[in-house]
Amino acid sequence: MNTRLLRTSLIAASFATLFTAAARAEDDGHDLAKQLANPVAALISVPMQFNYDHKIGSANGERSVLNIQPVVPFSVGQEWNLISRTILPLIEQKDVAGQSGSQSGTGDIVQSLFFSPKAPTAGGMIWGVGPVFLLPTASDKLLGTEKWGAGPTAVALIQSGSWTYGGLTNHIWSFAGKESRSEVNATFLQPFVSYITPTKTTFSFFTESTYDWTSNRWSVPIHAVVSQLVKIGELPLQFTVGAHYWAQSPETGPQGWGGRAVVTLLFPR
Repeated sequence: MNTRLLRTSLIAASFATLFTAAARAEDDGHDLAKQLANPVAALISVPMQFNYDHKIGSANGERSVLNIQPVVPFSVGQEWNLISRTILPLIEQKDVAGQSGSQSGTGDIVQSLFFSPKAPTAGGMIWGVGPVFLLPTASDKLLGTEKWGAGPTAVALIQSGSWTYGGLTNHIWSFAGKESRSEVNATFLQPFVSYITPTKTTFSFFTESTYDWTSNRWSVPIHAVVSQLVKIGELPLQFTVGAHYWAQSPETGPQGWGGRAVVTLLFPR
């Protein structure tokens, strides 16, 4: 009788251990999805973001862009993190400036650095501020600005349960570069909201609006995307697909609908 009770206890303990491990894995996955929704999370990630747009300019040109966007956090003392966010675009386009033919290569790099407290504020706000830089790394004059630029950037958000909402902004002024090219004086605004389900599926809605103070024109793409966090072997990945609509765009910019697909490599500590 005691042996039977012992076996029953061992089986019950084994099931309890399995359920606890499964719950812990689910919680870890949910926390990882929440970190991905936070632009200044202390998480190493490498999003590879593909965007497609068409109906660009007078010749109805088209453009495909693969943005390689490594995010690397650094600990600065006991209370602060420095988050490095880099955007390196690889571009292929055709007839985006009238009958301008095809170009392919690198675009200009945008490098942001956010100083962010390791702990949220008493009200639960997560924030970061720092500089942003524009580097004229384009391999063709039609792929970039040929200007050096810099300015401030900031982000603020709140994560409550499965919801994340906030905004990211920057402003870049050019200070050097080819004199024949237009000056860069642009404000970027990205309000965002996302919801994470128990299956680690994330639904996000945001804009990536830019106001060009030189030409006094808005570019306003509205994005809706869905992301799924998975694990392949020991490597966690997030896959994202979605669409965007250009609610406002200059005559030389894209029109109508476009698409986005992202694969994000994750390296949690």
